[in-house]
Amino acid sequence: MRTDSSRVRNDLAARRAAARFAALSMLLAVGVAIAAEPQEWLERMNKALTTRNYIGVFTHNQAGRVETLRIIHRVRGGDVSERLLSLDGPGREFIRQGDELTCYFPDKKVALVERRAPDADGLLLGSLPPVDKGDSVGYEIRGGERERLLGRTTRLVALQPRDQYRYGYRLWIDEQTSMPLKTQLCGASGEVIEQIVFSNIDLPERIPDSMFKPMVDASNYRWLRADRQLAATSSTPALWEAMKLPPGFRMATRSAQALPGSSEPVAHLVFTDGIASVSVFVEPQKPNTQTTEGPARVGSSSAFSTVVDGHQVTAVGEVPPTTVEFIANQVKAAKSSPATQGLGLAPTAPHRK
Repeated sequence: MRTDSSRVRNDLAARRAAARFAALSMLLAVGVAIAAEPQEWLERMNKALTTRNYIGVFTHNQAGRVETLRIIHRVRGGDVSERLLSLDGPGREFIRQGDELTCYFPDKKVALVERRAPDADGLLLGSLPPVDKGDSVGYEIRGGERERLLGRTTRLVALQPRDQYRYGYRLWIDEQTSMPLKTQLCGASGEVIEQIVFSNIDLPERIPDSMFKPMVDASNYRWLRADRQLAATSSTPALWEAMKLPPGFRMATRSAQALPGSSEPVAHLVFTDGIASVSVFVEPQKPNTQTTEGPARVGSSSAFSTVVDGHQVTAVGEVPPTTVEFIANQVKAAKSSPATQGLGLAPTAPHRK
C-alpha cells in the first residue's frame, strides 16, 4: 500500500536527518571564511564523533513532541555499530551493524531491514563524507563563546544561512569531551524547529556486543526488507535528474530501492549542500490510486509532491518548504531514455538469441 511506502520514506528521511549535526564539522574542508575559534571546536567535535565510543540519553523535541532516547555508538577496527532506543511509548528501536540497519516497531510487530550504502550517514551523530574544497556552502559560521550547560562548560557555534534555501544550526560543544551536548535546528527568524539535548553521556573505552542486541523478541514479527541497488554514475545514463538546484546543492547519491508496499523499484536521489540534505523518491503512478500533490510536513522535515511523466515525485528534507518544492519541480526524466524505461538504473539489455 502507498501508506507503507510513505512511512518507510519518512523513516529513512528522519534517520538521515539525524546525522546532520556531524556534517556541520565537515565544513572545515570547505573554502569558507571562518574564525579560528569556531574552526578549532568544530575540528575537535569531528574527531570525537568519528573516533570515540559513546553512550548517552537525550531528549528530542520537534513539533511540540518530546521523546527520550538512548544512543549507543561504537567504533572498533574501523567498523561502526549503533543502537538507538526510544525510552517512551512503544519503544521503537534501531540497530546498525556495518551497512545493515534493522528497525523494530513493537506496536506494529514489524521489523524493517535496510541495506545501506557503505558511505551512508550514521544513525545519529554519525560522520558524513567530507565536502570538497571547491564547494560553496551557504552558511556563515560564528561563535566559540563559553556557555554553561547541564553544569558543564561548552562552546557555542552557530551556522547562519546565507539564503532562504536552508535552516540555521546552533551547537553547544562540551569543552572536556568535544561532544555536542545540545543542538538546535533554527528557522529564518531564529525560532527552534528541532532540538536535541543530552542529559548524560559517557565515553567508555569498550562497549560489549551484548549492548547491540534488541530488547524485544522479534521472533513473531513481520519482517520487511528495503533492498538498495546503487546506480552506476560513470557508465550508466541517469534516467532521473534535477535540471537545476538551489545554490550550493549537488547530487550526492542515486539508487533504486524496493520499499515495502511498493511493487515497483523506487528511484532515490539525495541532494546535499554538505550539511542539509534532501531525499527525492520517484515511483510510477499506480492505476486507480489517488495522486499526491503539494506541500506537507513530516515532523521537522518539509515535503513536497508532484507528478512528472506519470511518476509520483516526493522531496523530503530538513530544509525550508521552498527548497523541497524547488527541487521536486526540477526533477525530470533524462532525455537519453524515456521515463518508463526504468528508475535510475541502467536500461535492460536486449535479449540475444
